[in-house]
Amino acid sequence: MTAGILSGGPGGVSDAVLRELGGTHGGRAEFALLTAGQQRLRLLQLRALFDAVALRPGPGAAAFRRHWALLEAADRADRDAARGVLFYPLVGPWVRRCLRRLDSVAQGGQDRSPELLRELSHFGLLAAAAAARARVPFTLRTIGHDGLVVLPTLGVLRFAQAPAGTGPEPVELRGSGGRVAVIVRDGVPAVVHPHRDGSWRSGDPRWCPLRVLTGGPRPVLLDEIDPFRTEDSGLERHGLRADDRLTAAGSDQWQDAWAGAMSVIHLGGETRAAEVAALLECFVPLAPPPGAGPHGSGVSHCSGTRREAFGAVLSSTPRTPGYLAATLVHELQHAKLGALADLVLLHTSGAQRRYWAPWRPDPRPFDGLLQGAYSHLALAEYWQLFALGAKDPAERDKAWAEHSRCREQVGAAMPALAGSQSLTHEGRVFVNAMVRQLTRLKDHPPPEGHLARASAYVETARRMWRRQTSGGEPPVYVPS
Repeated sequence: MTAGILSGGPGGVSDAVLRELGGTHGGRAEFALLTAGQQRLRLLQLRALFDAVALRPGPGAAAFRRHWALLEAADRADRDAARGVLFYPLVGPWVRRCLRRLDSVAQGGQDRSPELLRELSHFGLLAAAAAARARVPFTLRTIGHDGLVVLPTLGVLRFAQAPAGTGPEPVELRGSGGRVAVIVRDGVPAVVHPHRDGSWRSGDPRWCPLRVLTGGPRPVLLDEIDPFRTEDSGLERHGLRADDRLTAAGSDQWQDAWAGAMSVIHLGGETRAAEVAALLECFVPLAPPPGAGPHGSGVSHCSGTRREAFGAVLSSTPRTPGYLAATLVHELQHAKLGALADLVLLHTSGAQRRYWAPWRPDPRPFDGLLQGAYSHLALAEYWQLFALGAKDPAERDKAWAEHSRCREQVGAAMPALAGSQSLTHEGRVFVNAMVRQLTRLKDHPPPEGHLARASAYVETARRMWRRQTSGGEPPVYVPS
């Protein structure tokens, strides 16, 4: 399955591409380059996982090889369908977790077999989903956990759990003609089949399909079931967590926000709409952040991306289409920059947290400063174009305020980035393009008063940072 990919490398990234992406832009060719790089990386990771399992004899190894053979059969029958599952964003966190656990075992760490067996068994469900989409007949035996059988990109079967201490549940999956029968303890199959809206439905009440958001450039999955969607993400350090199963009202709110966001995002330029069409595959719903009030009081929204889950955006339920549009602009820049960094080395700076970022109260590593400045630079352009095209005075004024804040924040951070000696040639080309983009934004200044308020906001943040960090090891300050 991976022979053709492994025979060649991703090649270099031209200065022209770096300049295009550094300006927070990009078109079909640039997005295809980033996507292809992530797909190559996924295939290499899967092959590394296969090799690591082969070196570890045990009860899960033989099953893993059988499931791999089914995946190869699906790949031969319909490569696009099978690889649509393999390249699904949330496969990334799972394969990374398995590789890290197997590497720990190889280095003499504890072999917690039940946990490892559980995680490796997910591969069988992945292979079954790929075979179902490729319409390959199969019979596959695996195990379910916690009363769940999760088929990636399709949905989840919920069944009554066995008494505690009885171990994982045996599961049989039978695929034929594009349908899948899922059989658990009671022996009654739940037959799952594709629906015209892109979801996979069943008349069995135990089956919960993965929701599909429609009305955009392509269907986008709303994934609240993948067991690895927030594993090892660090969300808990910020008091965040994945949302539970959405209510019908919550699902409708997501659908309305998604459909409305696509008309809003066009106001911020065609690049932003093109990014969504080319890069976004799924949303992972998050619970509201701690302290969020019922009427927008407190911090009411949170979002993020995972570098190993390219194409996924994690977000709490958006209150309006406008919130979702701005979230997509922000988060897809992180996805673009992370994918580019997997192709080419941009800097040699370490992970020491010593840089002031005007949008954060805590010190950031150089890479974090670059990521934040890049996403805020895109937001600054988005809000500027939104303001220039807005007809409603209140919306226009709010957009100019958001533009001014983002522009001043990036301007304050840029000296530390542009002056860094850790930039490689590619990193310098990229950052210089960011500088040029920031300069171009000044061609359309906001109405009087907005920049003054934004500048005062940034200077207040700078003074607070200096008071907070005084007395310890000097951090890197952005000059006044």
